[in-house]
Amino acid sequence: MKAKRGRFWNLSNSLTLFRIGAIPLIVLFLLFPGKGTSFAAALIFLLAALSDALDGYMARRKNTVTNLGKLLDPLADKLLVCSALVMLIPLERVSAWMVAVIIGREMAVTTLRGVAGAEGIIISASRLGKMKNLSQLSATNLLILHYPYFSIPVPDIGPVLLWIALVFTIWSGLDYFARFLKRT
Repeated sequence: MKAKRGRFWNLSNSLTLFRIGAIPLIVLFLLFPGKGTSFAAALIFLLAALSDALDGYMARRKNTVTNLGKLLDPLADKLLVCSALVMLIPLERVSAWMVAVIIGREMAVTTLRGVAGAEGIIISASRLGKMKNLSQLSATNLLILHYPYFSIPVPDIGPVLLWIALVFTIWSGLDYFARFLKRT
């Protein structure tokens, strides 16, 4: 779909900016660990994650895709997940090496897409990339929530989902590089 010029202020881009604006609140709540602050951070993270699905749907449905939105949307996703995961390291809810792998993959794929774009090659988001994003968002949200609720062992489920997210993270990263190499 060809992006429109201008009209930055539309619902889709506003939702993307909401996602970016939610990050400092999540970070602030995670600076003060506890059940209440973890719940607040997880709720804000969940709303931000849901806004990701909504903004893409709205942009396509209302034909308000913009070049800036194409740039900011994936950046907002990466900032949201990576900043939350970094904040979870000192809380010992996630291993630093796992966060390093996730951030490294995001940097490598973003760089690859930039290089590909400069060569006129478009590497669109894949189904694996979408599964990576969904698994990272789900795992991160449960790792933020951390405490058991309604007898649900949230502290046990979050790390399992993070391992699943890590598999999708590596797999989708390798897929992006393989698709790039096929086109060069």
